[in-house]
Amino acid sequence: MTRIAQGFCLLIIAAMTVTGWAEEEAGDASESSAVPAVASTEAAAVEADAVEELVERVQGEDPLAEVIEAPAAPAPSQHIDVEMEDVKKALIELKRDLVILEEDLLFPASSQVSVFLSMDVGEFFQLDAVTLKLNGKEVSHHLYTEKQVDALFRGGVQKLYVGNVKQGDNRVTAFFTGRGPNGRDFRRATTVEFEKGFEPTFIALAISDETADYQPDFVADVSN
Repeated sequence: MTRIAQGFCLLIIAAMTVTGWAEEEAGDASESSAVPAVASTEAAAVEADAVEELVERVQGEDPLAEVIEAPAAPAPSQHIDVEMEDVKKALIELKRDLVILEEDLLFPASSQVSVFLSMDVGEFFQLDAVTLKLNGKEVSHHLYTEKQVDALFRGGVQKLYVGNVKQGDNRVTAFFTGRGPNGRDFRRATTVEFEKGFEPTFIALAISDETADYQPDFVADVSN
């Protein structure tokens, strides 16, 4: 019995020794694995601080304000449109200057005469055509569309003729054709005589309604 008891005690001691070794190895393993876990936790904390700092920086700024304040760059098509408008304006100004230069060269002030037409009618005359004669020679004939008549009626002025005449006495006759009162065919002429000097001569033809006799009135005025 004594030997059996001693053997049993030896088995218990051996089991306790093996269990102690296992616990020591488990403790070492847990300590070795805790080091990278702590390192990863510290790295995560650093990343979290960086993200929080970036968020605070973005929140302190107003990206919408920058978008509103910053002028939007025009699209390429807008650049082209602006350039085309500038070119058109330049061409119009150039054409006007060329016309003025041409008139100055072709029609010197000492021989130049210009004839203009204006109209203030509506009830008694509907203009269809105007024929202009200078010293008995036809120099201009114009047929009118509804849009052109409407433009004259709304205050437009038409340059009927510009040319040269001799010094001294001259005569201009304008023939007006259209519809008179009650829609009847109407033709009327008006003549003006003038003396050409060394300055340009301007003749203004005007058509208006004469309410006194319910007839259209045709007037010619000369100015130098």
